[in-house]
Amino acid sequence: MEKKWEELSSDERQEALFQRWISPEGVEFASPQAEKLYKERATRIKDAIQLKKLQERVKVMIIPNFAPAFYSGLTPHDVMYDYDKIKTAWTKFYIDLQPDAHGGCAVPSPGKLLDILDYKLYKWPGHGVSPESTYQAIEGEYMKADEYDILIHNPLYFLSFTWTSRIFGALEPFQMLPHRAYLTEMYGVSVPFIPYGLPPVQAAYKALLEAGDEALKWIGVIAAFGKEMPEAGFPPYQAGASKAPFDVIGDTLRGTRGIMLDMYRQPDKLLQAMEAITPMMIQMGVGAAKEAGNPLIFMPLHKGADGFLSDEQFKKFYWPSLRKVIMGLVDEGVVPFVWAEGGYNSRLEVIRDLPKGKTAWLFDLTDMAKAKKALDGVACVAGNMPMDLLTLGTTQQVKDHAKKLIDTCGKGGGYIMANGAFFDKVRWENLKAIVDTVKEYGVYK
Repeated sequence: MEKKWEELSSDERQEALFQRWISPEGVEFASPQAEKLYKERATRIKDAIQLKKLQERVKVMIIPNFAPAFYSGLTPHDVMYDYDKIKTAWTKFYIDLQPDAHGGCAVPSPGKLLDILDYKLYKWPGHGVSPESTYQAIEGEYMKADEYDILIHNPLYFLSFTWTSRIFGALEPFQMLPHRAYLTEMYGVSVPFIPYGLPPVQAAYKALLEAGDEALKWIGVIAAFGKEMPEAGFPPYQAGASKAPFDVIGDTLRGTRGIMLDMYRQPDKLLQAMEAITPMMIQMGVGAAKEAGNPLIFMPLHKGADGFLSDEQFKKFYWPSLRKVIMGLVDEGVVPFVWAEGGYNSRLEVIRDLPKGKTAWLFDLTDMAKAKKALDGVACVAGNMPMDLLTLGTTQQVKDHAKKLIDTCGKGGGYIMANGAFFDKVRWENLKAIVDTVKEYGVYK
């Protein structure tokens, strides 16, 4: 008799998710060769992450932002507002370069949806920045310094109504909705519904419905791409995302200035708030992985880099809740693919405190020799192909750097070649040089 999911160990859960990923249900491969390529590529990534088996060669991922749009002669505005252009551009990008996996259509959101909701948290192409530019975060105090108790004791309400009413102009009337539980007795049951009859609140819900219509048009294109790429032999390298609790608060609630002040003025409240949202971050990743049948969950780290926090601050405020999220994902068989943006040279000994073969770490500006040494036998390491080299370097310089990374990090397996951060415009021949060099030089003999 098969065990129920609840009865499986974390190892068994991870293996079950990997097997769903390697042998995906409902995929009609374009050819026997496409099926062979898909399974070889997915298996190589699995072996690199689990540190159990030396692969045939080093794996290679190309992780773009709006680069596929530029590659096809389009602008970010084009693909955010004309959804039919997305799939063609992203398909051409991956088919031409032939990496070992694809990252989905990394268009962050449909532009028309953002227009409908009057999104405040970012500027995007044609709305605050030029059509040729990428998006830009607008930090602010979208949660006030005295609102920690609301977030701690009722995070779902705060994030669904209070916070939402501040980052979407069209949903500002949500501030009128009651902050209390619904009564179920005959007397008083109608009271919480009164605000829903007000014209501003009804207009806000109308905007939500219109945004939903736009989201459905957009996801249809994204889903079609997600179906066709595996059929062509490319496994997806992520099922969804999660975040470090410190970044959730620092990025989009309190802002950088606010969270820095809170570390000194109300550290206990900050720690309690991170504890309160930790289960939400775990469930976000677990739910996406199970739904997609793909264990890899993208976790970008925004505010934990060297120099941003002192080592002691990192150990007190950043790492404990991040580790809880990571371990919560690992317990469910999910593989956190942690993207350590910036430098993590002073963090390496701290992040070693993880179970073997359960995580992958993509590094941006970290010394890869130190990263490989620190995490050898603990976690798969990836990344460190510099953006300036891809943008300004010669093809030979890129090849030389790729060989150096393979020599430094590829020994014994557990390394995935990749760029260290999202990119938009680079020299396209340099991207091809990375893939070709890995396939020629990165073979284990």
